[in-house]
Amino acid sequence: MITLNALKEYGANVEEGLSRCMGNEALYLKLAAIIPGDKNFQTLEESLAAGNLDSAFESAHALKGATGNLSLTPLYDPLVKITELLRAREDMDYTELMNNILSERSKLEELCR
Repeated sequence: MITLNALKEYGANVEEGLSRCMGNEALYLKLAAIIPGDKNFQTLEESLAAGNLDSAFESAHALKGATGNLSLTPLYDPLVKITELLRAREDMDYTELMNNILSERSKLEELCR
Protein backbone atom coordinates (compact mmCIF):
# COMPACT_ATOMS: atom_id res chain seq x y z
CA MET A 1 0.00 0.00 0.00
CA ILE A 2 1.33 3.39 -0.97
CA THR A 3 2.23 5.79 1.85
CA LEU A 4 3.69 9.26 2.11
CA ASN A 5 6.82 7.85 3.72
CA ALA A 6 7.29 5.33 0.92
CA LEU A 7 6.93 8.12 -1.66
CA LYS A 8 9.49 10.21 0.22
CA GLU A 9 11.92 7.29 0.21
CA TYR A 10 11.26 6.87 -3.51
CA GLY A 11 12.40 10.47 -3.96
CA ALA A 12 9.10 12.26 -4.47
CA ASN A 13 8.76 15.80 -3.15
CA VAL A 14 5.70 14.87 -1.11
CA GLU A 15 5.22 18.30 0.44
CA GLU A 16 5.09 19.96 -2.97
CA GLY A 17 2.78 17.28 -4.39
CA LEU A 18 0.49 17.51 -1.39
CA SER A 19 0.27 21.27 -1.75
CA ARG A 20 -0.99 20.80 -5.31
CA CYS A 21 -3.68 18.53 -3.86
CA MET A 22 -4.60 21.21 -1.32
CA GLY A 23 -3.18 19.06 1.49
CA ASN A 24 -5.57 16.20 0.74
CA GLU A 25 -3.39 13.18 1.55
CA ALA A 26 -5.94 10.61 0.37
CA LEU A 27 -6.28 12.36 -3.00
CA TYR A 28 -2.52 12.67 -3.41
CA LEU A 29 -1.96 8.99 -2.66
CA LYS A 30 -4.81 7.95 -4.96
CA LEU A 31 -3.42 10.01 -7.84
CA ALA A 32 0.14 8.73 -7.29
CA ALA A 33 -1.14 5.15 -7.30
CA ILE A 34 -2.84 5.70 -10.67
CA ILE A 35 0.37 6.79 -12.43
CA PRO A 36 1.99 3.35 -12.97
CA GLY A 37 -1.09 2.12 -14.83
CA ASP A 38 -1.31 5.11 -17.16
CA LYS A 39 -1.72 3.85 -20.73
CA ASN A 40 0.62 6.57 -21.97
CA PHE A 41 3.60 4.46 -20.87
CA GLN A 42 2.60 1.74 -23.32
CA THR A 43 1.78 4.25 -26.05
CA LEU A 44 5.13 5.96 -25.55
CA GLU A 45 7.01 2.68 -25.80
CA GLU A 46 5.07 1.50 -28.85
CA SER A 47 5.33 4.86 -30.60
CA LEU A 48 9.10 4.96 -30.11
CA ALA A 49 9.41 1.41 -31.46
CA ALA A 50 7.38 2.42 -34.52
CA GLY A 51 9.35 5.64 -35.00
CA ASN A 52 6.24 7.75 -34.49
CA LEU A 53 7.84 10.71 -32.70
CA ASP A 54 4.66 12.80 -32.74
CA SER A 55 2.66 10.19 -30.86
CA ALA A 56 5.60 9.50 -28.55
CA PHE A 57 5.86 13.21 -27.76
CA GLU A 58 2.15 13.43 -26.88
CA SER A 59 2.41 10.49 -24.49
CA ALA A 60 5.66 11.68 -22.91
CA HIS A 61 4.25 15.19 -22.48
CA ALA A 62 1.11 13.88 -20.77
CA LEU A 63 3.16 11.71 -18.41
CA LYS A 64 5.53 14.58 -17.67
CA GLY A 65 2.59 16.76 -16.66
CA ALA A 66 0.99 14.13 -14.44
CA THR A 67 4.22 13.18 -12.67
CA GLY A 68 5.28 16.81 -12.37
CA ASN A 69 2.02 17.84 -10.74
CA LEU A 70 2.49 15.09 -8.17
CA SER A 71 6.22 15.86 -7.77
CA LEU A 72 7.21 12.26 -8.51
CA THR A 73 10.74 13.43 -9.23
CA PRO A 74 12.47 10.11 -10.05
CA LEU A 75 9.94 9.50 -12.82
CA TYR A 76 9.45 13.13 -13.78
CA ASP A 77 13.14 13.88 -14.50
CA PRO A 78 13.64 11.30 -17.29
CA LEU A 79 10.23 12.22 -18.70
CA VAL A 80 11.37 15.85 -18.97
CA LYS A 81 14.45 14.72 -20.90
CA ILE A 82 12.58 12.50 -23.33
CA THR A 83 9.81 15.06 -23.82
CA GLU A 84 12.27 17.77 -24.81
CA LEU A 85 14.16 15.46 -27.17
CA LEU A 86 10.88 14.41 -28.76
CA ARG A 87 9.71 18.03 -28.98
CA ALA A 88 12.85 18.73 -31.01
CA ARG A 89 12.13 15.57 -33.07
CA GLU A 90 15.60 14.22 -32.30
CA ASP A 91 16.29 11.16 -34.44
CA MET A 92 18.13 9.00 -31.92
CA ASP A 93 18.01 5.78 -29.95
CA TYR A 94 15.61 6.36 -27.05
CA THR A 95 16.14 2.90 -25.53
CA GLU A 96 18.21 3.99 -22.52
CA LEU A 97 15.81 6.79 -21.57
CA MET A 98 12.79 4.54 -22.06
CA ASN A 99 14.38 1.83 -19.91
CA ASN A 100 15.03 4.41 -17.18
CA ILE A 101 11.41 5.57 -17.31
CA LEU A 102 10.09 2.00 -17.16
CA SER A 103 12.43 1.20 -14.26
CA GLU A 104 11.19 4.18 -12.26
CA ARG A 105 7.60 3.29 -13.10
CA SER A 106 8.21 -0.24 -11.78
CA LYS A 107 9.64 1.15 -8.54
CA LEU A 108 6.56 3.33 -8.09
CA GLU A 109 4.31 0.40 -8.96
CA GLU A 110 5.95 -1.66 -6.18
CA LEU A 111 5.04 1.06 -3.68
CA CYS A 112 1.39 0.73 -4.66
CA ARG A 113 1.14 -2.97 -3.80
